[in-house]
Amino acid sequence: MYTPSHFDESRPELLQQLLHDHPLGLLITHGAQGLDANPVPFLHDPRPGGAGVLTAHVARANPVWKEAADREVLVVFQGPQAYISPNWYPSKSDNGKAVPTWNYIVVQARGKLVVHDDVAWLRELVTRLTQRHEATQAVPWQLSDAPPDYLEAMLRGIVGIEIPLSSLRGKWKMSQNHPAANREGVSSGLRSRGPEATAVADWVVRAPSR
Repeated sequence: MYTPSHFDESRPELLQQLLHDHPLGLLITHGAQGLDANPVPFLHDPRPGGAGVLTAHVARANPVWKEAADREVLVVFQGPQAYISPNWYPSKSDNGKAVPTWNYIVVQARGKLVVHDDVAWLRELVTRLTQRHEATQAVPWQLSDAPPDYLEAMLRGIVGIEIPLSSLRGKWKMSQNHPAANREGVSSGLRSRGPEATAVADWVVRAPSR
């Protein structure tokens, strides 16, 4: 990933928060048919002194778990993103030197994929995933809500994957390379364009100028 120094982000707390807030990662592998990309919701477990571990499950019918077992994989997590109009830069009126661009946040996670084909392991993972994503529901769904035989059949239809991470790399492209007046213009322009653009505007304000 091309990352100029002013867009590089290496603070573990920010990288880990991005994985928590945007858990759908794009799992990129190289198998018999060449490159493949599978969107997969992951859990990230931090580890002292390391990048942590990603866990998830995929359909048993998906060949990715066989093709990528014990091989290095790349998982890409995308945060807020938005188009940036040059009309939002006050400096444009001075010299016209402005072009469109795109602001975004992305984290790349790398590691060797480990397969778990054990019902007890899968049940624990699915329980954790359910608790994580049902927490905001008025009446959270839980595994015990499903008939036991149905649940067992569903668990037999998936395979667990675990990726102990060798690295986490972040790129926060949030107008850090522009003067304060331009960043203020970008933030103002974004706030009229919906929730995701507003999230980008918040990051433009927070990201330190470099």
